[in-house]
Amino acid sequence: MTNLNENLIINNVLAGDKDAFAILVDRYQDMAYTIAVRILHDPDEAADVVQESFIKSYEVLDSFRGDAKFSSWIYRIVYRKALDRLKSIKRRRTDAIDPVKEGTMMAEDAENAFQQLMKAERREMVKNAISQLKPDEQTLILLYYFEESSIKEITEVLGLGMENVKVKLFRTRKKLFHLLKGQVDHIKVES
Repeated sequence: MTNLNENLIINNVLAGDKDAFAILVDRYQDMAYTIAVRILHDPDEAADVVQESFIKSYEVLDSFRGDAKFSSWIYRIVYRKALDRLKSIKRRRTDAIDPVKEGTMMAEDAENAFQQLMKAERREMVKNAISQLKPDEQTLILLYYFEESSIKEITEVLGLGMENVKVKLFRTRKKLFHLLKGQVDHIKVES
């Protein structure tokens, strides 16, 4: 969706077309949920944060200046709300937060079963490695690689300077590499 389309939709919402906001929710809710669940490690809490974030963004939509993408703006709201919720959860309980349990991936057909299995194992390794990163590092990786956000867009979401984002991205990639390498080395030792 281009900025022009987003701005048109936002203008329609501000003019009273409440249904137009659903287009923005449909477009950005999946990545918003991914960001929240990576930070909170709880699907229910993440869903609540995403819902609260979209409600808040709707309520303060007139403050959206349009100098950045709407996606950057909403992801920043989700990121901050998720971090606030994480702090609140940690204050409420002292036990560790359980990681998100995810189902296994089924092969689509018999011919591709082995390839699908290998792909699933690689994905699981990457998910496992990403889950070992700090919440802000997870968000950085998700935005850069999965959402394909630019460095500039990431600075807007995380509220950091461009050089700081570049340094954090470099360090996080290096950390992720070592985590993945450790998993691969562990598998080789077990074989």
